[in-house]
Amino acid sequence: MTSRRDFFKISGILAGTTAASMTGVKSAKASSGPHLDADRVGVLCDFTQCLGCRRCEWACADNNDLPHGTQESYDDTSVFSEMRRPDEESFTVINQYEPSVGSDKPFHTKVNCLHCEHPACVSACIVGALEKNPHGPVTYDAWKCIGCRYCMIACPFQIPAYEYGDALTPRVMKCSLCAEKTLAEGGVPACVKICPQEAMVFGRRDELLKVARDRIATHPGRYNSHIYGEHEAGGTSWLYLADRPFTELDLPELGTVSPAVATEAIQHGIFRGFSGPIMLFGLISVIMKSAGKYGEAEWEDSNE
Repeated sequence: MTSRRDFFKISGILAGTTAASMTGVKSAKASSGPHLDADRVGVLCDFTQCLGCRRCEWACADNNDLPHGTQESYDDTSVFSEMRRPDEESFTVINQYEPSVGSDKPFHTKVNCLHCEHPACVSACIVGALEKNPHGPVTYDAWKCIGCRYCMIACPFQIPAYEYGDALTPRVMKCSLCAEKTLAEGGVPACVKICPQEAMVFGRRDELLKVARDRIATHPGRYNSHIYGEHEAGGTSWLYLADRPFTELDLPELGTVSPAVATEAIQHGIFRGFSGPIMLFGLISVIMKSAGKYGEAEWEDSNE
């Protein structure tokens, strides 16, 4: 049973949280995005080298303790009959397209979180559960998450997935660039490590851009001259090379400004004029009323 003392404890905690939120909003307003390390990492994915073996799917699932079968079970190509998206049980998927001109082999792409330079999902998260690491990865802290799913709405690539089947402790699920297990130990992402074709290269983002430009210059007939992710949505940690326009590969055509800029503008408008504290204290009232704690007897210290 909630006493008057407990009520004011809760109020004080939420008031402190509100003040911290206001400070954070002011700081965000003063910056143009996250502070990134000049040596931040990324992955260059060359779709022209992908064979569609799906070994990256298996390695990702295995490294992240997601449901999966044996490596051999990923030889099943029937999954290519429809376009797939990452979900709460698959952080990356391979899709199949028509062969390149002059080839009789299907063309394949890899779909996963692109780890944006100025992520809209991070900006949309009101509790800081998502964070852009200065070294590249966009990571997630389930303990902070309140399940609002604003990140899912904000992401221009429609990547974050939600564990709707878990009624008790649902999480937002997505690729972390193997930051928790692999990058922290100085390794490479599991999908990159297992690729038999070396279709993916892990390294410093600026160096990967040089590699991509060199490949386009050396083999102009093989590649579309566009490096996807160099500028899209403000830039991404994953960079793509292909033989055709990326719109034909179901990648969105985006501008060079991150959607986070618009998201932050909305947040600043909401919190301006202390509307944030008003909403929080209104929430306290709703919680207390719904719990039936507004009776005078409930406020007596004798009940403590």
